[in-house]
Amino acid sequence: MTQSAVAKDWRSFEQLGAGVYPTPIEEMPRLRAALGGGPRLFIKRDDYTGPGFGGNKVRKLEFVLAAARAEGADVVLTIGGIRSNHARVTAALSAKAGLECHLILNGDAAPMPASTYLDELYGATIHHVVRGDQRKPTMERIADELRASGRKPCAIPLGASVPLGALGYMRAAEEIATSGIVFDALFHSTSSGGTQAGLVAGLAGSPTKVIGVSADDTAIDIAARVARIAAGVADLLGRKIDPKIEVDAGFIGAGYGIATPEGEEALDLFARCEGVILDPVYTAKAAAGVIARVRAGEFREGQNVLFLHTGGQLALFSRSA
Repeated sequence: MTQSAVAKDWRSFEQLGAGVYPTPIEEMPRLRAALGGGPRLFIKRDDYTGPGFGGNKVRKLEFVLAAARAEGADVVLTIGGIRSNHARVTAALSAKAGLECHLILNGDAAPMPASTYLDELYGATIHHVVRGDQRKPTMERIADELRASGRKPCAIPLGASVPLGALGYMRAAEEIATSGIVFDALFHSTSSGGTQAGLVAGLAGSPTKVIGVSADDTAIDIAARVARIAAGVADLLGRKIDPKIEVDAGFIGAGYGIATPEGEEALDLFARCEGVILDPVYTAKAAAGVIARVRAGEFREGQNVLFLHTGGQLALFSRSA
């Protein structure tokens, strides 16, 4: 997808207008007390972004699907795991935009994950594959078949983590920068890189250090991915961006989607102290990163630390047949 004219910020690009923004920023004083004091702790509620039970994918897909529709697409395809937040939100926003949706998913579907049940409710056609490396070629094959039948498919990469999608997190960065609070650090879960690319591009030159906590891959791999997407954002906007990229891969545990003791503690603390529900795949591990660094004294009293809640709570639930 291309933008014909040079743009100066995210407002120059079409959006669906489906999300609910700005998302609130709330203080977490009881969590701070439970951790023994230290910096003031805040949470940005991007689990409240709207369709598909919210989360960070709404912001990215606002831009990607709007461009697809403007270019005449009548069917959308994307890939993910069987519990994919990205797939679910793609299905929800496709329904809202009047676009047919095909999801190519891998993973064990028994019992049926809540996300898969909702994918079907939103009207998506689901294509199951065995392994993750089968998803992309399967999507390409189905797109070719649709094209041959006269359709106009739009294939969206994993997580909508492309420069256009990352503009959604330049918008979020602006919300953070204009909130009236100067944050010393911003923690969030990172994986496919689009969220972090938008944040580091949007907060480049600000005093806020953006720290992505990996849900799966190495710090080197994710940082390289984020750098590529951020460079693409700079090209879209027609201006130089010098992002500072930090990835903490110390909270992955045994692997993607496998709960950790630190993540379980974070789930418990956020729920009991602040009434906030995290998910075990992404946000609990990122929250564990916040907790560990606060306990280690990395931030002092008088500083402000923000945690970005990127959604995903449906990973806690499944539906019996």
